[in-house]
Amino acid sequence: QVQLVESGGGLVQPGGSLRLSCAASRFTFSRYVMHWYRQAPGKERELVATIGPTGESTTYAGSVKGRCTISRDNNKNMVYLQMNSLKPEDTAVYSCKVPGLPGWGQGTQVTVSS
Repeated sequence: QVQLVESGGGLVQPGGSLRLSCAASRFTFSRYVMHWYRQAPGKERELVATIGPTGESTTYAGSVKGRCTISRDNNKNMVYLQMNSLKPEDTAVYSCKVPGLPGWGQGTQVTVSS
């Protein structure tokens, strides 16, 4: 089963930035699309960003477009989510996911509050 370990979350003031990281293992990372999801309390899980296997293509949810950048390092089996201009509504647990393979990481909590 895939192993995904997210990190980099924390408490940040509105307008601040965070860089989330996801360490992936137990599958051939460079062959797979990677997603970042988030889930806020009482809300459905939301797909935030997607990156192609070589990083050549990226897509974003409208709610984060222009504020977030997804990237990956296939040499390190890492995927990142740079989040800028954070808003209170960005507060959620953020998780990375390999589409089509079972398993989720524990996620990393992002809290945006003054």
